[in-house]
Amino acid sequence: MTKDIATPIRTQEIMAKHGLTVKKSLGQNFLIDPNILRKIVGQAKLTKQSAAIEVGPGIGALTEHLAREAGKVLAFEIDQRLLPVLEDTLSPYDNISIIHSDILKADVEAAIKKELAGYEDIMVVANLPYYVTTPIILKLLLENLPIRGLVVMLQKEVAERITAKPGTKAYGSLSIAIQYYTEAEMALTVPKSVFLPQPNVDSAVIRMIKRPQPLVEVIDEDFFFTVTRSSFAQRRKTILNNLQVGMPEGKAKKDLILKALEEAEIDPARRGETLSIEEFGLLANKLHAYFR
Repeated sequence: MTKDIATPIRTQEIMAKHGLTVKKSLGQNFLIDPNILRKIVGQAKLTKQSAAIEVGPGIGALTEHLAREAGKVLAFEIDQRLLPVLEDTLSPYDNISIIHSDILKADVEAAIKKELAGYEDIMVVANLPYYVTTPIILKLLLENLPIRGLVVMLQKEVAERITAKPGTKAYGSLSIAIQYYTEAEMALTVPKSVFLPQPNVDSAVIRMIKRPQPLVEVIDEDFFFTVTRSSFAQRRKTILNNLQVGMPEGKAKKDLILKALEEAEIDPARRGETLSIEEFGLLANKLHAYFR
C-alpha cells in the first residue's frame, strides 16, 4: 500500500516539491485526513465493477482512495498547474484518467462513453469547490448521465438546503430541484481542521441516489422549476404574491393563478416553504394550461 497523500506532512511535501500555492479563486482546500476520505468513499459503495467520476482532484488525495476501491476513475481538473502533480502523486495507479477541463464546460457524457465504456455502475464522488457547488450538481443531474448518484462534500449550509424538508427554513427551490431527481441525505459533517488551508465554513458530505424516475410527474420540467423558483422569490410573501411577481405576466394573470391554486387545493395565503414537492408538481401542471 502506498503512503497516503492526505496527511499534513505528505501534502506539504508535495506542495513544496512542485512549488504549489493554493488558488483561492478555484476554491482549493486540500484534505489532509485519510479517515475522512475512507468515509466519503465508503458512502459511494464502490466495487471493482464500479467506476467513479471525480471533479477537482487537486493533488490526488481522494483520487487515490477511489482508485483503490473502483475499477476505474475519471477525474476532471480545471487547474493546469495540477496536471504534472497528479501524474506524479498518482503514478502508482494505472486505473485513473485525468481530463484537463472545466466540468461545467465538459462533455461529460462523451467522456464517460470513451473512458468508462463497459462500466454500468458509475458514481460521482468529489470534494466540490464551494463557489460552484450548485451549478456542478445540477449539470450532472440535468444532463441525464448514466450515473447511480453522487457523493459530494460541500459547504454544510448548502448541504442543509439540498436535504431540507418542507416547512423548514433551509427548504427552497434548490431542495426541490435535487430531491425531484434524487433521494438526498446528509451522510457526515466534516470539521474545518481536516483541510489545508482551513476554510471559513464547516463542510458536510451528502449522498444523492438518482430516482428511477423523478419524484413527481410534470407536464414540463422547465416550467415546473420556473414555478418553484418564483414561489421562493421573497420568502416572507405568500405563494400568490410570489407567483404574480415571478411568473411571466403574473400580475395580469392573477385570476388565473388563483384559479390554478384553487384547482390544486392550495391556499393562496400559504408560503412556498410549506408546499411539498408533490404539491408543487400539481400546481405547476395546473398553471401550465394558463401560461403556455
